[in-house]
Amino acid sequence: MTKPLYIFAEITPKPVHFNEARDAISGIIDRTRAEEGCHKFELFTAPDENKLYLFEKWENKAALDQHYAMPYTSAVFDAYQEWLAEEPRIASMHHVA
Repeated sequence: MTKPLYIFAEITPKPVHFNEARDAISGIIDRTRAEEGCHKFELFTAPDENKLYLFEKWENKAALDQHYAMPYTSAVFDAYQEWLAEEPRIASMHHVA
């Protein structure tokens, strides 16, 4: 039995592209949540920060890989090539206790 996989991502768009980056993720939330193997997909911002934060919970790595292969996810990744100020910081982990 595999353990669920948790993802914490910090995304830093260029200030001029912040709204586009936020809207791109917002635009795939419902489809992502409907994917088999997706238990949680939440988007956050922090006051006075030009950052986006994703909290995700997947059934396993295969479910996450399937999400990354979806055309709508690939479209966001492609757009981010120009929109991001730096590479996203992504932490993958398993729950301990």
